[in-house]
Amino acid sequence: MYSGPVAAHSYLQLSYEGKPDTIVIIGPNHTGLGGPVSLGGSDMWETPLGRVEIDKDLTSAILSSSDFIDVDERAHIREHSVEVQLPFLQYIYGEFKLVPICMGFQDLETSRRLGEVLAEALKERNALIMASTDLNHMEPQSTAEPKDRGVIDRILALDEAALQEWVRSRRVSMCGYGPVSATIVASKTLGATKAELLAYGTSGDVIGDHSAVVGYTSMKI
Repeated sequence: MYSGPVAAHSYLQLSYEGKPDTIVIIGPNHTGLGGPVSLGGSDMWETPLGRVEIDKDLTSAILSSSDFIDVDERAHIREHSVEVQLPFLQYIYGEFKLVPICMGFQDLETSRRLGEVLAEALKERNALIMASTDLNHMEPQSTAEPKDRGVIDRILALDEAALQEWVRSRRVSMCGYGPVSATIVASKTLGATKAELLAYGTSGDVIGDHSAVVGYTSMKI
């Protein structure tokens, strides 16, 4: 009920685009379980809208070109950041293949390496990359929104280093800055030259209490 109305703007945009064969979703690791960067090892994921097949061919291509990514189901078993996107995608696309990636290490070097690996693996494929994240957590809107706007500005600039520096220096409690950074790197490597802000809001906008909010944004690269 909090993030959905903002996320819907991304899914509206995706509904106008051609259907991808595979969707790579990168999310943060909230549990601390599993490896530094972990792919899911199952054959299928399931939601109330049906099953989603894991793209084993792409998974193998990613693993064969990296020495820091592993397959570790522990990282995914209690992690919500990837799975929460699936019903939206099933609604607009029906069937597609999935590569779920959970980032425990979100530093700049790991993010860049993951982005480069993904760009190489996806360059001949009809694929979509998604980064799943919240923005700043549980501060008054008056202090949270400037932090969030700084994040948005750096994504618009496609500057993963500036994004990570902003998150560190301003103590932005954004849970998925690594997935966003990796997505920026992969997108630029694949030829992207601009980003667009689709929507921004906070939990306070939903319930009317702005004393401690979580920020959300939808953006398109």
